[in-house]
Amino acid sequence: MHNTQDKQQKLQQLELILRYELMRLIRDSLNATEIAQISMQTPLGQIIDYLPQVKLADTDIFTKLMKLDAAYCQLELGLYGLCSDCEMDIEPPRLIADPTEQRCTDCEQKFRREHRHELRLNH
Repeated sequence: MHNTQDKQQKLQQLELILRYELMRLIRDSLNATEIAQISMQTPLGQIIDYLPQVKLADTDIFTKLMKLDAAYCQLELGLYGLCSDCEMDIEPPRLIADPTEQRCTDCEQKFRREHRHELRLNH
């Protein structure tokens, strides 16, 4: 992922996968009225705003969509690939494994140590 266009394309591919995953989850979890509120064309921000209303904010898909939205914002601001905590470059293998990664390895480990109690409560 060398240039902005490559990064954008990778994020768009991930978004499509997440949208399909979300549609399956919605179809299996919600009633017809709630399902009608979301489609494959619904803007990402609207989806993120809608999921807490239908009690899906505690799902993995919600977390993934939030990270995707943050990655799009970082790309737009020219900050994509920088750790949100220390602002150093995120290791390329981390971004290849997860293009929405927000932290470098050191900061992620520190975050997990400092928030391990909260993280356990959420899972």
